This record gives sequence, structure tokens and C-alpha cells, in this order.
Amino acid sequence: MTEIFIQTQNNQKKIALVENGKLIEYYEDEGENERKEGNIYVGIVKDIVKGMQSAFVDIGTQKNSFMHLKDALPKIDETKIKYDNDKEISDILQPEQKILVQVKKDSNEKKGARVSTHINLPSKYIVLMPNTEIITVSQKIEDKKEQERLIKLVKSNLSEGNGAIIRTSAEGKEKEIIEDIKKIQDKWEKIIQTSINPNRKKAQLLYKSEDVLEKLLIDLPLNQQLKIVLNEEKELKNIQKIKEENKEYSNIQVQLEEKEDIFETYDINEQIQKIQNRKIWLKCGGFISIDKTEALTAIDVNTGKYTGNKNLEQTVFRVNKEATIEIAKQLRLRDIGGIIIIDYIDMQKQENKEKIQEILKEELKKDRAKTQVEGFTKLDLMELTRKHICSHKE
Repeated sequence: MTEIFIQTQNNQKKIALVENGKLIEYYEDEGENERKEGNIYVGIVKDIVKGMQSAFVDIGTQKNSFMHLKDALPKIDETKIKYDNDKEISDILQPEQKILVQVKKDSNEKKGARVSTHINLPSKYIVLMPNTEIITVSQKIEDKKEQERLIKLVKSNLSEGNGAIIRTSAEGKEKEIIEDIKKIQDKWEKIIQTSINPNRKKAQLLYKSEDVLEKLLIDLPLNQQLKIVLNEEKELKNIQKIKEENKEYSNIQVQLEEKEDIFETYDINEQIQKIQNRKIWLKCGGFISIDKTEALTAIDVNTGKYTGNKNLEQTVFRVNKEATIEIAKQLRLRDIGGIIIIDYIDMQKQENKEKIQEILKEELKKDRAKTQVEGFTKLDLMELTRKHICSHKE
């Protein structure tokens, strides 16, 4: 059974996704540090930085946001064509120009938010991409005939000038997808209508992105039993409203327990505490260590207490295999994003490296976040990327 626990206390919301008693995902939502990733604004261009081919855009926040040339140009399919690097940012944007942008990465203590004109509006079965005709399918849908069917279905129901990413949850669906497309396109049309105001002199928020709970509900499959346990009546009313507005959520069970700490009641606190540990022990006796830096996350695999049998290659492979499964779990549990480098114990056989890479890809299919496994580098380091779910954890 899948359960979502929501602990609200002192303007802080803690959300835990639990499957069969095991913590799978965990988020902390600080009320005073509201996330802006996914928000859509009418921004105003303030400065053009020609040397960096970029611009600073006022979106009404304390720090001006930052936009690269690539994010100001029309969106293209980079697997087929490349961006025109001969373009100048000053040919596209001018100071005081009003521009519709979406926050792609939240601000931090050092930098303002990164914004783009490439808008993504997520819904249950597709992610709408206005102002482009690109239609792609989730890599997790592997059946070629199903890919073709979905592309044809979505293309025939999208309005002209709109593209989409077809999500994994769309597999096997038809009527639901058509309804979903209409719903998300209507939402986009309302955003466009709100943006039209020739007398506007200040930046304005047009669309507020889903919070962590709404993202969870969008991403979780509807064919599984889902229960939400919470400790605050205000949050209960919020979920009841979501259920009323989305008929597909009608079967979700909601349980209010007005206790000080429901995480303690359901034995979640102990599992959360382990997330802070740098070192994670494996069942075989080996361990992995996770170190986050500003540029990337480094994960080291060690044999630890495991000595195995006389065959060194098999001993190493077993530790690496168990480590791979645990790493995939930890990436999701800790919501680690960006570049990730895994330093496996050296394997001599190429076939064992290939097996480890396939195991990693298979385990990452369970992750809601977008991941890309690049493979082993020349230095025998595994390289991959992951897009985090909740920006404030980075």
C-alpha cells in the first residue's frame, strides 16, 4: 500500500511517501522560503550582458533572474538540430521588454533564479509545451507501437502551435489523455489571457506551480491504493478541494489524526534520520558514501566488511550490484539532482560493467524524476544526471 504522511507544524510542512512501511521519498516545505520553480511570470528585461550572451530579468523577486541566449530562442529538438550560436542576445531581447518566462531553477543565496521562455505545464498524462510542435514520449514507455499510437493520439488533439511530452502514465490510455489535453490547454489559454495587459509596468506572477503534494498526486499511478494521513484540518480541506476538482482522485483515502507527531506514531522519524548519514551500509557488508558539492554529487562504493569468496571479480560485482540498487533508492529518497558521479569498485570484465549499467537503468525506472545514465567514463566512473523534484533541497 502507498501512503502519504503530511506533518504540519510551526509553518513547516513535512511530506513522506511510504510504500509498505518503507520511506521512499521525503520533502520539507518551508512556508517562509516558498519555492518558485515552475512559476510563470510576465518579466521585464533589465540588463543585457553581451559577453555572456544572457540577460537579467525582473520577475518581481528580490534578485533579478538570469536567462541564457538558448532560453530566449524558440525551443527546438536538439536531437535533430542544434541551436544557432551566431545569434546575439541583443538581437532578441531589449531593455524594458516584457517577456513571458518560467522559473527553471530557484534562486539561492548567491544567485537569482534561472528563467526560460520555454514553458512546460505538467498534467496527469502529458506535459504541455506551448509555442513548439515537438512531441516526445517518456523513455520508460519502450513499446514502439504504443509510442506511435500515443504520438498520433496526442498530435491529433493538440491545438496548433503546441507540443507535448507524453508521460509514462499515458501508457494504455485514450479517453483520459484527450480529457487531460483539453484541461491543460484551457489552463494555458487562461494564462495567456491574463498576460495581455499593455498598461502593465511591473512584473507579475501569472501561474503558481504545483506544491509537492500536488506533484506527488499527478505522478502517482491511479491504479494503486493510496491513503493520505495528516495532522492539520487546514491541510485536510486543501486535499478535499483537490479531490473535488479532480475526479480521478475520488478514491484516495484521507485520514486526519490531530497528533503532535504522526511521523513518530508511524515510525517514520527513524527512517528520516538515516537520510542525513553520509555512509550507508549494504546487507553484504559493503557500504556507499555520498558527498554533495556545489558542482556535483560524488558516490563512492567500498567493499567494507565483505570479503566474499576466492573469486575477486565476483566479490566486487556483488558489492557493486547491491550498491547500485541502494544508490537508486538514495537518489530518490534524498532528491539528489544535477550531475552524479559513482566511483564503483574496479571491475575487470566489460560484461560486468554492462550488467551494472543495465541494473542502474532498470532501478531508476522506479524514480519519478527524469534521469539520464551516460555510462562509464574513460576513468571508469559512472556518470548520470537527475532532475530533482523539489528545488529547495539543492
